[in-house]
Parts: sequence; C-alpha cells; structure tokens
Amino acid sequence: MASLPAPLQQRHPARGAALIAIGCGLVAAIAILGLIGNVIVAAAFAAAALLLAGGLVAAHRLFPVTAASDSEPDWALARALASLSVDAVAITDRAGRLICANDRYGALFDGFPTPPGLPIDPACVERLSAAGRAAWRDGRADIERLLVQGRLFAAEIERAGASDDVLIWRFCDAEGIDMAASVEALIAGPTGDRLAAAGIMTALIDPDGHVRQANRVLHARAIGDGGTIAGRDFAHFLVTDMQGQVRFEREGLSGVPLRVLQIPFLDGDDAPILIVLLDEEGGVETPAIAAGATASEHIRSLVSLMPFGIALVDRDGRFIQMNEVFARAAHVDADAPPLYPGDLLVREDKGVVADAIRRFANGATHSTDLAVRLKDHSDEPVALTIAGARGLGEAAVLLSLKNNGEETRLKREVAQATKMQAVGQLAGGVAHDFNNILTAIIGHCDLMLMRHTPGDGDYDDIQQIRANSNRAASLTRQLLAFSRQQTLRPQILQLPDVISEVSNLLKRLLGEAVTLTVKHGRNLGPVRADPGQLEQVVVNLAVNARDAMIAHNPSAGGTLAIRTRAVSAEQVRQMRSDILPTADYIALDIADTGTGIPADVLPKIFEPFFTTKEVGKGTGLGLSTVYGIVKQSGGYIFAENNKNGPGTTFTMYLPVHTASAAEPAPVLAAPKQKPADLWGTGTILLVEDEDMVRAIAERALTRQGYTVLTAEHGEAALDLLAHSERPDLLISDVMMPVMDGPTMVRRVRTRYPDLPILFMSGYAEETVRKSIDLDNVHFLAKPFSVQQLAEAARLVLNVKTP
Repeated sequence: MASLPAPLQQRHPARGAALIAIGCGLVAAIAILGLIGNVIVAAAFAAAALLLAGGLVAAHRLFPVTAASDSEPDWALARALASLSVDAVAITDRAGRLICANDRYGALFDGFPTPPGLPIDPACVERLSAAGRAAWRDGRADIERLLVQGRLFAAEIERAGASDDVLIWRFCDAEGIDMAASVEALIAGPTGDRLAAAGIMTALIDPDGHVRQANRVLHARAIGDGGTIAGRDFAHFLVTDMQGQVRFEREGLSGVPLRVLQIPFLDGDDAPILIVLLDEEGGVETPAIAAGATASEHIRSLVSLMPFGIALVDRDGRFIQMNEVFARAAHVDADAPPLYPGDLLVREDKGVVADAIRRFANGATHSTDLAVRLKDHSDEPVALTIAGARGLGEAAVLLSLKNNGEETRLKREVAQATKMQAVGQLAGGVAHDFNNILTAIIGHCDLMLMRHTPGDGDYDDIQQIRANSNRAASLTRQLLAFSRQQTLRPQILQLPDVISEVSNLLKRLLGEAVTLTVKHGRNLGPVRADPGQLEQVVVNLAVNARDAMIAHNPSAGGTLAIRTRAVSAEQVRQMRSDILPTADYIALDIADTGTGIPADVLPKIFEPFFTTKEVGKGTGLGLSTVYGIVKQSGGYIFAENNKNGPGTTFTMYLPVHTASAAEPAPVLAAPKQKPADLWGTGTILLVEDEDMVRAIAERALTRQGYTVLTAEHGEAALDLLAHSERPDLLISDVMMPVMDGPTMVRRVRTRYPDLPILFMSGYAEETVRKSIDLDNVHFLAKPFSVQQLAEAARLVLNVKTP
C-alpha cells in the first residue's frame, strides 16, 4: 500500500516576509520624497524597512520553525512485517476499515473480511465486537477460545499507532499445551535437578539430532563446565567401543558405560525425542551419582518424575511400576496397582492389549497406539501407547496412558456446535422455500373462495386446505426460530417479570399432579430479549418436563422448579466452560423430577424433528425452537441430568444488558392500520423468481384494479423499466438469482428516488433487515394471503414519502 502525499508547505516564510518589509519601506520613502521633498526623512523610512527585514531574517535563523509533517504510515512495510508472523494478523482503523492483513489471515477466513465481522458463529462475532470495544477503551483485550472452521483459536486485540488510532487483531492456535515445550521447561528446571541428583541424565533432542535442552548432570558429563550443549549434535558427545558399549566421548573408553533410553511421548516423525542416559551397574562411580544408587533405582526415579503417565511391564505381562500420572488416568492406586494391564480394561479390549504386550516383549520395534476403554469408566476411550523397553532391567514393555476425555469432550462439543449451525442453515433454507410453496397454496385457496359461497359443496374442502396450509406456516416459523432467522421484538426487561406473566398459564398446563415452585435470586440485572418469545421458551420447557414426569404414571406427578439467579463473570471462569464466554449472565433453571434423558439422546435433543414421543404426539420442533430463540437472543442453553436425584435441568444463560450496548434501529417500515377500501389504481412492478408466487400475486393485484408488470429477477426488472413509464409501486422478493432485490432497488432509486418499495420474503424480517440499507421500504412476510397482499400494497401507496 502506498502512503498518502504530505500537504504542501511554504519553504521560506522568513525570506518572503523580509522582501515584503523592504518593499513597503521603499514605497513609503518614495512617497514621502515626492510629497515633501525631504531626502533625510525618506532615507529614514528606507533604513527602518531594511532594519525590520534584517530582524526577521535573524529571528528565523535563531529560532527556526520545524514544519509539522503529517505522514501516513507505510502500510506496505506493515504488511511485510505482518507476513513474518505465523499467526493471522489484521489491522483496522478508527472507522472500522481493514487497512492491512497478512496472507495467513486471508487463508484462515477465506478472504479478507473486516473484523469483527468474520465468517464465524454469530456468538463469536459478538464476543469479538465486545473485545474490540474493550481494546479501544483499555488498550488491549483477549479471547482465550474462539471457534473458527471447527478449530479453536485465541484472539488478541491491541490498540496501537502514534495516535492510538488503529487496532491490531491477532489470531493464534489455542489447541492446548505444547507438550514438548513443557518437557523442555521441566528438564531445565527443578525437575531436571532432581533427576540429576538421582544420577539420571536427560535431554530433549530434535528429530535432526540436535540438543534442545539437557539437565545439568548431562551437560557437565558431556562438555564440562564451559560452553553450552544446546543446538549441538548429540551424537558427537558419545562413542561406542568394540563391545557396543556407549560412553561419553569426553571421558574416553575408560569412562563409565552408559545405558541409552528413548521414551516415546509425542507422535509424528517430526516430534522431538526424550533421551535418558543411565550409568551401567558396576561402572565407575562419579560424583554426580548418589552413593549406593543403582540403575533400577534410577529407572524408578525417572518413571515417578515423568509429567505424563508411564508404567513398566515385565515379560510375563505383569506391572512392575506405574507413576502417579498413570494411576490417576487409570483411576487406580499407584501403591497397590492391579496385577495385569488387562485388569484395568473392559472385557472387549483385554485381548488386543495382551497380544500387543506379548508382541513387544518378544522384540517388536517401534510403538503402537490403541484406543481402549477403562473398566470403571467405559464411556470415554483413553489413548494407550505400547513400546518395547530395552536396558530397563526386568522391564520389557513400556506403557503410556493419556486420559483424553477432556479433549474428546471438547471435540464432541465443537462437532455438535458445527452440526447445529449447519442444520440451522439447512432449516432456514427449507423454511424459505416452503414459504414460497405455501404462498401459492394459500393464494389459490383465496381465489377459489372468491368463487364459492359458504353453502357450496367445495367451500368446506377449500377452507380445510387453507387451514392446513396455515398450520404448515406455523411449522416454518418454528424452523426459522431454530435457524435464528425469526422476527424478534427485543425489550429491556427483568426475567422474574416474564416468569410471573406466564405462571398462571403454566399451572393450567401442568395440571394438578405436578407441583410448580418458583424462586428468584437477588441482584438480578436486566436482559434484552423478546418477552413473548421468552414466554414460549418457558412454556415449551415446562410442557416437556410435564410429559417426562407423567409419561409412565400420569397420577404420580412430580415437581417443576423454576429458579432465576445472577451468574458473575468470575463464576463463569470457575465453570471452565469452552462454550460459555466469560461475562455477567442471568440464569434461568427449569428442573423436573422425571426419568431424565438417556446419554445417547442428550446430544440430539435440540435437533429439529428429533423426538422421543410416540408417532403423532410431537413434531420434534419444541426444543429446537427453544434453542433458536435463546441463541438469537444472544444467550446459551444447556441440559443435563440431575446429579442428586432423578430428572433433568435445563439452564438458560442470558447476558446482562448494559446501557452502552448499541440498540439496532429498524430499517423496514411496517404500517399498522388496515385500509378500509382495498380497491386501487396505478401500475405495480412485481419482481419474483418463483413462477407460482409471481402468478398468484399478479392475479391478486389485477383483481384489485392495478396494472401489473412482472419480471423474474432484478436484471429483467431493470430492462423492463428502461422501456416503460415510472411505476407507482415496486414489489420485489429479497433473495433472487442473477440480481437480488436490494441491489436492484438501489439502481432503481438512482432514477426514481421517491419510488415506494414493498419487499416480500420467506425469511423473517429480522434476517432481511441485515441486507437492506434503504429508506422508505416496507416488508411483507411469506406466506401471505391475497387479502394481506392487497392490504400491504394499498397501505404502501397511501404512505407519504418524507
């Protein structure tokens, strides 16, 4: 990027002023000489002008003025520096414009979108927006976990620039702890010193054989007190005699023979290697080794100090030793371990592990990784690494156990979130297309009803078709709710007030067998949500809880407990949730005493059309609607079985509303009053890509007295306008191929700035609003009836353009 030119400045302001002073003095001298004829007075004026000019020049040289130069930063240089980072880096200015980004940023986000408006989950975009505002205010903000394309990243936003006028956005991997770096730090720290005190020499070696880190005893034995061992070839420090014994090259062939061990703790050909050196038993004792220490004791000390789970097994497949980390991962007592590794596992995995141990005990090389299930914790598999052991005394096989339950849980949550997002997009698209079909069905029913009277034989059948179509329309609204594309009317409200409004309805719905208890916490802040939609959330959850409690015994009943409470940001941090961002929330708990939710069903409960009820007794859209409403309101919802008793608890978290949060202003006008007379005159241009919807809308408007021009997409509409007179109203679909509605309207408005616009869409107004930045436009949601279309057209034509 090129920098902008600096403003032009005058180069010699003092010289210009001096010339002006001299000129003025000479003019004055000539004028006086001409008027009074006195040469002395004229000469005095000229001398005064010369003195003034000289003074200006001297002042400029004694006190030079440095011109301020407002130079634009060299963004090409900034981009070159950003390209050196392995992280994704972007820079935005005060106006929120992207002014610089590196290639890693473009690859990560499939282009160069401007943060925080990235192609990621809307909840993550909100977190980025809040962090950006915090960075402008405080100078820096961090987000520990951010989901981007199924991977976890950490975001760092920092205010920078000479005038603090830019934000630097940095996105780096947050996959977890770098095990190699941790081991390197352990070797260099107190753990390495404890190993050295026990005579255990350890080093971390790169795949190319160069030393990354070594503890002090190995450093002293290999090179002495001077120099450094880091970065040097490890093989150069060792020599091998005729019997194959390994010694330090510095100590020569008379030195103590060494036993070299390689411990596998990372997978991959490019992973670093942990090397352990032990003095062979019977060798010459050195000051670095404690008196009386043997290789077996060294090995036991080494295993116990390892920061990852290690166990040793003999040739008969029996445990010799396991460290505390291995015991914790296996859920056993390290001081009283089981006899065989198979005793830890479920029956199905015992044979596979026993065969692998037997193979490595008989000389198999390399190592193998197995996913096994522990006997007492069979729900989550753990990773077991098996490798052959050489030079470890009676130990023949080395086992490494990693409890990856947390990692598996996180992957499952990420996969579930990704699946729910994909299903939501699919549901929104299905609802949009289905609304187009329902518009045609309802419209044809309305036209047929105009030709039939209530006493007609077909009248009741047509009414039944129309009623079923309206039921189908309510299902599409639930799909839009799940996909977070429904129309919301958010307000600032208190959650207890919503519960109070719906309590009487809940008592009637639950019946006499179910007891309702309500408890509100203290210091509850306000939330921003649609009260009607929140009431629907509470009712849906309560009805599901009632059905769970009376499913097997209708007379048994149960208790439904509703509780509201404040959750601080500190409490959220203590929860260590990878899904719930750190912030202040108001929580709503709805707990029942039913049978609970089976573990295999729990991950699917929010999916649309999933239900455990009998055929014909549920659509499977109740909880999916709840999920969509909560997510569209900026909240989170979780379900879990009660730990201290039967039943299930649904917990909804809504962020506490702050006064500084920006309130979105509606951009689509929606007339409220219905006109008394639907008959009209004038020309209407109708743009709709669905043939059946376009046909029914054209017939409906023509019956009301309008002249209707039709086009199948935006470009066809522009061609039609180029060869016809100005219409009185433009009715257009929003989403169309070739050219969408808003793009077409912008081009039409350049020719007819005051032309009224009526948008219609199968998506909800809340979703359509995001893509429309036009004035004097109105909205009609699909599916609509013939009368609703006529009313909307007449209302828009009656609205005076401001």
